[in-house]
Amino acid sequence: MLIWKIERFLAATGMPVTKFGRLAASDPRLVGDMRNGREPRIALTKRLEHFMNDYRSNVHVA
Repeated sequence: MLIWKIERFLAATGMPVTKFGRLAASDPRLVGDMRNGREPRIALTKRLEHFMNDYRSNVHVA
């Protein structure tokens, strides 16, 4: 599930949930909403995964 990937990313980077949502999707409530059952559509899912991959490669986070 995508929320698990996001949770691992947040733990690895120490990034606050609102900052992640703001940077990745211009939605500071995104992670909270996903924790409560929101399922993003395919385009947003790809955007979030791209953001995490890009961030990891530029910041060298495991």
